[in-house]
Amino acid sequence: MRKLFLMPLMTVAMLSCGNAQLKTNDKKDKTMNTIELTRADFLTEVSNFETNPSEWKYLGDKPAIIDFYASWCGPCKTIAPILEELAAEYGDSIVIYKVDTEKEQELAAVFGIRSIPSLLFVPMEGKPQMARGAMSKAAFREAIDNVLLNRLYNN
Repeated sequence: MRKLFLMPLMTVAMLSCGNAQLKTNDKKDKTMNTIELTRADFLTEVSNFETNPSEWKYLGDKPAIIDFYASWCGPCKTIAPILEELAAEYGDSIVIYKVDTEKEQELAAVFGIRSIPSLLFVPMEGKPQMARGAMSKAAFREAIDNVLLNRLYNN
């Protein structure tokens, strides 16, 4: 008798968990994600270095991070989920792009990428700043707040 009573309860609990999972996935789909860039995308969304190679002119409407990476790179794989989390956390304040250096070798060469990950921090005004190597989430936040969003904190 007890087993008969528990079976419907377990079924309801499992269905409830399934619905909760569906809601979580729906919510996750609405968050910002990193954006893969090709050379053509870079020229139209970030900077057209072909028309004026001697002067940097950012074409975007919000500050950006450009992650130069490769699929086989261990440190690149380490920071990939951090960048996804930051894209979701900062939402519309910044954009995070990714450039696969294996597919976009010419683009990597233009920026002198010799080691990966290499991260280009692109503020709305001023020159972009390059960082090389994996960074912690805290270091990314500090760079985003100080370099990209000009939020200087006195600690």
